[in-house]
Amino acid sequence: MKNLFFASLILFAFSSIAEAQQLKSPEGKFVMEFSLQNDGTPVYNLKYKNKEVVKTSKLGLELKDDKKSLLNDFTITDTKTSTFDETWKPVWGEVDHIRNHYNELAVTLNQKSTDRQIVIRFRLFDDGLGFRYEFPAQKNLTYFVIKEERSQFAMTGDHTAFWIPGDYDTQEYDYTKSKLSEIRGLSEKAYTANVSQKSFSPTGVQTSLMLKTADGIYINLHEAALIDYSCMHLNLDDKNLVFESWLTPDAKGDKGHMQAPNHSPWRTIIVSDDAREILASKMTYNLNDPSKIENTSWIKPVKYVGVWWEMITGKSSWSYTNDYPTVQLGVTDFAKAKPNGTHGANNANVKKYIDFAAANGFDAVLVEGWNEGWEDWFGHSKDYVFDFLTPYPDFDVKGLHEYAKSKGVKIIMHHETSGSVRNYERHMDAAYKFMNDNGYDAVKSGYVGDILPRGENHYSQWIVNHYQYAIEKAADYKIMVNAHEAVRPTGIARTYPNLIGNEAARGTEYQAFGGSKPNHVTVLPFTRLIGGPMDYTPGIFEMDISKMNPENKSHVNSTLANQLALYVTMYSPLQMAADTPENYNRFPDAFQFIKDVAVDWSESKYIEAEPGDFITVARKAKGTNNWFVGNVNGETPRTSNIDFSFLEKGKKYTATIYADAKDAHYKTNPQAYTIKKIAVTNKSKLSQFSAPGGGYAISIIENK
Repeated sequence: MKNLFFASLILFAFSSIAEAQQLKSPEGKFVMEFSLQNDGTPVYNLKYKNKEVVKTSKLGLELKDDKKSLLNDFTITDTKTSTFDETWKPVWGEVDHIRNHYNELAVTLNQKSTDRQIVIRFRLFDDGLGFRYEFPAQKNLTYFVIKEERSQFAMTGDHTAFWIPGDYDTQEYDYTKSKLSEIRGLSEKAYTANVSQKSFSPTGVQTSLMLKTADGIYINLHEAALIDYSCMHLNLDDKNLVFESWLTPDAKGDKGHMQAPNHSPWRTIIVSDDAREILASKMTYNLNDPSKIENTSWIKPVKYVGVWWEMITGKSSWSYTNDYPTVQLGVTDFAKAKPNGTHGANNANVKKYIDFAAANGFDAVLVEGWNEGWEDWFGHSKDYVFDFLTPYPDFDVKGLHEYAKSKGVKIIMHHETSGSVRNYERHMDAAYKFMNDNGYDAVKSGYVGDILPRGENHYSQWIVNHYQYAIEKAADYKIMVNAHEAVRPTGIARTYPNLIGNEAARGTEYQAFGGSKPNHVTVLPFTRLIGGPMDYTPGIFEMDISKMNPENKSHVNSTLANQLALYVTMYSPLQMAADTPENYNRFPDAFQFIKDVAVDWSESKYIEAEPGDFITVARKAKGTNNWFVGNVNGETPRTSNIDFSFLEKGKKYTATIYADAKDAHYKTNPQAYTIKKIAVTNKSKLSQFSAPGGGYAISIIENK
């Protein structure tokens, strides 16, 4: 009996080992192991430099109205391994080429009791792991509804996290820094007061989630290629420190309607012992398909100004009139309406911005509040739907287009959908054709409010499909898209590079709504920007909002030098000089940096970084030998030490340094800055002070 027992034990151990599948990254820094537990539950774990970073974690999906979910009872029927290595060129980006190099393991699983098959595909890069579920065409699994995805990420300790609370409708939160075990207590207040979907767990957080272990390992959890699927949140089992996927439900509570063949988005784990490598990772883009737009010559990075900040601060308004009785839904008569005198999108004001853009080398002017309907939507009917074609009486579409064209400037269209996506889809062809006819090649779209008609969440599968439809339809008309209030990006811009911007986070506008934390911009590149660029709208020079609007007592929690640095640290091919011409004219020497800084890059060097504390980035302007450096700082003053070894050997440059003055402070002295010029080469070094909420910006121009 004793020998039989040991023989059985050896046989069981051998069987378990035989089913375990190991995958290494190309350089061997990562090792992922996949296996099945005794009940046929698929599990994986991940090691980085021989340290476990994700403990044994379960995989699978729970199905709705199904006696057997895709959670266990599996056997491995096939495994395939492969290696892939390519270098591709993005249309725009932080670099002019990206290497896509990974080792892949595809595991085919058969569920014995149902004779269903799924494939779990793993791709292991030298910066992390991506995995997804694939559902081949098969007899016993064609149409199915996901009740919940059960992908786990088991943490090895009580890590430090930079998180925002789970919310199905907005990502516009300040980040909280805490231990994992503290999330429940710290999120209760925000969860109760602000989370728009009250059924979400108070231990739920949004991706991209940034973590740091006690021994200095940085971990980022996110997703890539979110198409025809619900956006993933993470719910934390704070007793066992295990994150599990939590998909956004639709209006009926379903998490996803699937038809095989199909697949999920990729679940991503980026890991490094150097925070700079998290920022430099292109794994999210690499997990997306190549561009489906063959001719991309019409897609151009844009630096723009706009009639926006004066509206956000309350100095001017979106609507032409406040006289609602004569402006009723479907019975609009602006001949009888009394103008309110504060409408921002009027001909004279727009021409002022066009003149400013032309004089200072900007590409375009964004104009919001140009079309009828704002008086209904803001003041009376939140169910109002816009037609995207009819301008207010004081906005001459053709005349302004011709005026802008004569100045070498374009106008950026604005489409506020008021959350009525079906209405937008019905009018989309006409709206995009209207743009083509009137010289607009870019649109800022908005999705403020509840999604009509049935109250969908902003990040459910149905509305995610709408955002994708809008991008693809825009590509048919050669239109670039900057979507606000839409789902956070997941690298889709590789496949559709006309998606040149997203909001999907707490942007500069909140500085006019009471402010954001002064270290907010030291967290966003580690979180929101992992999936794609953000239309953050930097460049505010007047921090006291009451000087714009005496009734608004908000304060911009940033120094002026910090605002300049954002053009480098907050990467986007779409960059706005968000303040008004009047405020820029007060500081022409500082404004020079915004005029000079590029929006498209051939190289990027992350010089120093620590989430929540500081980031310093150097970028080389595409097609030149000029570099720009940006440093943003958190709440603690510090001295930044950098060298210029990234510069070309043997070349001489002139560096113009825009920096915080010694007494600068984001709250008490935000406009205190200094400007100096120095000669630099690739052997030069610099120690530069950064104030609380401050930073510095440097333009480095090659001497000819």
